[in-house]
Amino acid sequence: MYFKTNDISLYYEKYGTSQDTILILPGWGNNRTTFFNIINYFKDSYSIYIIDYPGFGNSPIPQKDLTIYDYAILIKKFIKMEIKTSPIIIAHSFGGRIATLLTGYYKEKIKKMIFIDVAPIKKKKTFRQFIREKTYKFLKKTLKIFPLLKREYYHQLLIKHFASNDYQNLPPGMHQTFKNIINCDLKNYLKSIESETLIIWGEKDIDTPLKDAYKINKLIKDSALIIYPNAPHFSYLTYPELTNKIIKSYLTEKAP
Repeated sequence: MYFKTNDISLYYEKYGTSQDTILILPGWGNNRTTFFNIINYFKDSYSIYIIDYPGFGNSPIPQKDLTIYDYAILIKKFIKMEIKTSPIIIAHSFGGRIATLLTGYYKEKIKKMIFIDVAPIKKKKTFRQFIREKTYKFLKKTLKIFPLLKREYYHQLLIKHFASNDYQNLPPGMHQTFKNIINCDLKNYLKSIESETLIIWGEKDIDTPLKDAYKINKLIKDSALIIYPNAPHFSYLTYPELTNKIIKSYLTEKAP
């Protein structure tokens, strides 16, 4: 199914028919199939919505460069026009950026949230990354010495050598959007989140380090943190059964 607003078409799938609703916000470019274990476990008790972000999966590439605020507004509209009720949000990695803005900035009413290895805090560059970036920018400036027809060829060689795998694997037309997102730090919005939040994190996550989990837990006043031993960035895939049981317990517990 597709949700269309302005010039953006958003592909989504729905499972289940319950009035209680879960919205899954995957990581950047993540395939929906990584959440099938969670979907199959909860679809008899909840209506579950899961999306493909613009430019990934079945969602076409947007006609303009987007910011993280554009993504949040898009999901805000999706909740209002398609879900039409206050959902539970399960967010992984990049999905946590959207959820942070929805609740901490736009004050969208969310029943409960589950943050799994989320990325609302801007990643600090290492010294090596800093040097590589400066070198790339310097060499890019030297491209003007080459004939016009050769410049793009050599520019692509620079990208292949210096750019991250995430950047290189992007579909055409998504590079500036990627830059807009990774250069945005949403840490200050975390303290404004009022939704109850469960934070699940992989101990060995190198994409979103464990220290971020402690910061997020401290900044969100109504939150709890669970750490999976030896788990990487996709911690919910390392501990699938445990994840389902923890989420179920969290969603069904009675307020004191």
